[in-house]
Amino acid sequence: MKSRIALSAFTAALIIYAGYMALYVAPVDIRQGQIYRIFYFHISAWVSTFTALTIVFVSNIAYLVTRRQKWDSLGVSAAEVGIACCSIGLITGPLWGKPVWGIWWTWDARLTTTFIMWLMYISYLLLRGLLEDPRRRSTLSAVFGIFAFLDVPLVYMSNRLFRTQHPGPVFFGGADSYVDPRMTHVLLLCMVAVLAIMIPVLVDRYRLESMNREVEELRQEIELRSLDAQSRPMKEAL
Repeated sequence: MKSRIALSAFTAALIIYAGYMALYVAPVDIRQGQIYRIFYFHISAWVSTFTALTIVFVSNIAYLVTRRQKWDSLGVSAAEVGIACCSIGLITGPLWGKPVWGIWWTWDARLTTTFIMWLMYISYLLLRGLLEDPRRRSTLSAVFGIFAFLDVPLVYMSNRLFRTQHPGPVFFGGADSYVDPRMTHVLLLCMVAVLAIMIPVLVDRYRLESMNREVEELRQEIELRSLDAQSRPMKEAL
């Protein structure tokens, strides 16, 4: 309990410090002005999104190979966390884009593939809700999750493969323009801070999913025993 409190306090301090660095220490962008500061957490949200969705992908493969339910629990937990981070990215993007681009949204390759990715992982969760049999649900959702992940690298590479409203990679991908080292340092700090929030949330969600699965298994066992107890007198009478 004490370690959990200490971890929570450290995470809170880290996110506050990252916010302070992003708002007050990082230099002002000469082209975009103060509004650009939202990108420190916009990009960090996408780093957490890609991290969570990669965990979904690995978990889905691991489940199909091993058929162990813990991988299915990890997959659905990471999918929910990934959707939450993706939603943050989709919200902060237009908030940044409107003052800079003059529009809230444009259907370029980056935004379109991102929106499709968001819809596919929403569909992943909806698919699980439609299937009652645990084994069938785990198998079909794992297959669909692997298929959905094909869009993740496409989202990442979209502004490299196509001409998009988004600029080409600036920090980690080869733009020729000079970037103040303080911007890079603050961005890395913000990425770590957001991941420090995302990972404990994912762990807690995984524990909850594991407990839900245990409850479901116990409920099914009770129902089977109840049916067996009800049918036993009939068998004895015959």
